[in-house]
Amino acid sequence: MPIKRKRLPSLYELVIGTVDRIYDHGAFIRLDEYNGIEAYCPLNEVARSWFRSIREVLKEGQKAVFKVIRVDRRKMHIDVSLRRVADEEKREKMREWKRALHAEKLLEIAAKQLNKTLLDAYREAGWNLEKYYGEIYRGLEESVKRGIVALIEAEVPERWAKVLYELAQEHIELPEVKVSGIFTIQNYSKTGILAIKQALLKGLEVAKDFQLKSVRLYTIGAPRYKIDLVANSPKLVEQALQKIVGTVLSEAKNKGCTASFERIKTKS
Repeated sequence: MPIKRKRLPSLYELVIGTVDRIYDHGAFIRLDEYNGIEAYCPLNEVARSWFRSIREVLKEGQKAVFKVIRVDRRKMHIDVSLRRVADEEKREKMREWKRALHAEKLLEIAAKQLNKTLLDAYREAGWNLEKYYGEIYRGLEESVKRGIVALIEAEVPERWAKVLYELAQEHIELPEVKVSGIFTIQNYSKTGILAIKQALLKGLEVAKDFQLKSVRLYTIGAPRYKIDLVANSPKLVEQALQKIVGTVLSEAKNKGCTASFERIKTKS
């Protein structure tokens, strides 16, 4: 199970817990990310809706997302709530949990290759990535995007960085980000078509400066021309779009064209 660097969770932190024992007054929960340390979920924190028996909501062995509502560090007592976890919080925490499990698997493989333990992997590499990027998996994703330098920046020792970078390249597939928009360019002179073509080609030349997965620029019926950009990084694709649009509009106006750009909003 993914291991947290700190000993106890923080107040209002979302945690993954496994239901261990159920009583009429509440349930005891093992916190998976904190070495199975025990927390308590009172009966009135089990659900927002009415129920006759706590066993209608919780089952022994069930894994769920809880919110920490009390931490007594002196007594090592933790209370958690199930009813205070919003649906969106639950989805995001489960996504984070799955990423953490994936990251741990890569740490485990790296540790075996270096004749180290999983705990060594966390102490020498994983927790440095978590501190620098917010989560270990995010750091590994960054290495896929930017190379081994992303791991070195997080103070991961070079021998760990080399192994983790190779594993990340092999096992992590970055999500694709697509942006689209429409240029409207007009020029009614004899050389107008050539001027429009040259402006658009200048934009394609600029696109080569960015590590995009794909670039498409095509007519959807003069004077409208659509551009589609696909990349693995939201930041990269936004930078590329901004540069391309600026170049095309500037070139078009320099050649006597009227030009504008409208971004196509993606469905949420």
